[in-house]
Amino acid sequence: MTTVSMTVNGKTVSADVEDRTLLVSFLRETLGLTGTHVGCDTSQCGACVVHIDGRAVKSCTTLAVQAAGTAVTTIEGLSSGGELHPVQAAFRDNHGLQCGFCTPGMIMTSVDIINRHGAHLDEATVRHELEGNICRCTGYHNIVKSVLDAAGRMTTSAAAE
Repeated sequence: MTTVSMTVNGKTVSADVEDRTLLVSFLRETLGLTGTHVGCDTSQCGACVVHIDGRAVKSCTTLAVQAAGTAVTTIEGLSSGGELHPVQAAFRDNHGLQCGFCTPGMIMTSVDIINRHGAHLDEATVRHELEGNICRCTGYHNIVKSVLDAAGRMTTSAAAE
């Protein structure tokens, strides 16, 4: 067993884990943060995406010990003060979800895409960047629309600050 410490959604956490414990298992089973989904266990579907130090990472192929000392953000950590994150709000407003299984991973990936590209996003870029996330329900049209809308919202709110 190894003691792992990290900051998750702004709170310092520490627990003893087996060295082979996946980050997704640590988040879901040890911390009870079940918003991060397990879809494939092979890094194919993207349902497990979280942010480690601000970058999107598939937590089903990342060991908890690899995240030691980092800042991890899960879907539960995006909203602030009861307000949805702009990407969450855009997914809601643009019907960017159906069954919701892929939604946490799609949103976490989308935040990363917008953080890296800012307002310089177009449909082709969004579609290319989302290739590592699978949705079996929506056909992606409303997901792409949601990401583009969110990019506009985040750029507008950043300019207002």
